[in-house]
Amino acid sequence: MNPPLRTKDDIAAIIEGLKDGTIDCIATDHAPHYIDDKQTEYSKAAFGIVGLETLFSISYTALVKSGKLTLSEFTKLLTHNCKKILNLENSGTLELGSPADITIADLNRQYKIDKTKFASKARNTPFDGMSVFGEVKYTIVDGDVK
Repeated sequence: MNPPLRTKDDIAAIIEGLKDGTIDCIATDHAPHYIDDKQTEYSKAAFGIVGLETLFSISYTALVKSGKLTLSEFTKLLTHNCKKILNLENSGTLELGSPADITIADLNRQYKIDKTKFASKARNTPFDGMSVFGEVKYTIVDGDVK
């Protein structure tokens, strides 16, 4: 969140960039901080929030459920384009012999984000209590269920 999301116009420009290809992937740097680093003057507070545990559901809700992107467009931005940028062409496929690196989510499951249930030790998120769709059920990394 550096720079932080600002106005509705800024958010609309980001969505337009995702749609027209100006922005070619969705990612998070997952920048959790101790509470002391966040509870200070705004200009002195550390940038960043817990991102890994909310990225999929918030993005899915805001972009796909709202009709701004199709599921296919969203998936490409979240996976295919990222692996191309990082030169990981053999990952994230369901082909025989490829590493099993996939995420399984219940797209119809609506839930409220609860920062007390994060696996991360940090709790800094502006999305606590937000109702979202797309609960991640399983993450599989190199064949191991996490």
